[in-house]
Amino acid sequence: MQRKAGKKMKKSNFVAMILGTIGGILFALGMCMALIPEWDAFQPGIVMGTIGAVVLLVMVLVWRKMENKNPIRLSGKTIGTVLLGIAGALFLGVGMCMVMVWTNLVPGIVIGLLGIVLLLCLIPLTRGLK
Repeated sequence: MQRKAGKKMKKSNFVAMILGTIGGILFALGMCMALIPEWDAFQPGIVMGTIGAVVLLVMVLVWRKMENKNPIRLSGKTIGTVLLGIAGALFLGVGMCMVMVWTNLVPGIVIGLLGIVLLLCLIPLTRGLK
C-alpha cells in the first residue's frame, strides 16, 4: 500500500508554533499567579506574564524574519489594533476570573462577553469587510 505524501509544515510555522505555545503558557500561568489570591504569587506572576509576552513578541519577529516579510510599521492603526487585542483579552480573562474565582456570575459573564466582542472586532479591523 502506497503512502500519500501530505503537505509538510514549513520550518517558520513550526518555530512560530513552538514559541507561541511556550509564550502563551508562560503568559497564562503568570496571569493566573497574579490574579488568584490563594496562590499568593502576585509579583512572580507579573514577572512570568511579562516573560511570556516577550516570548510572544519574539515569536512574531522571528516568524516575520523567516518568512522574509517586511518589519511591522508602527502606525496609529497598528497601535490601536494591539491595544484593542490587549483590552479584549484582559476583559475576557477578568470576566472568567469573576465567574470562576470570585463567584460573581452575572457581572463576570457580561464582562467576558464584552471581551469576546472586542476580540471579534479585530477581524474586520485587520482583514476588512467586502
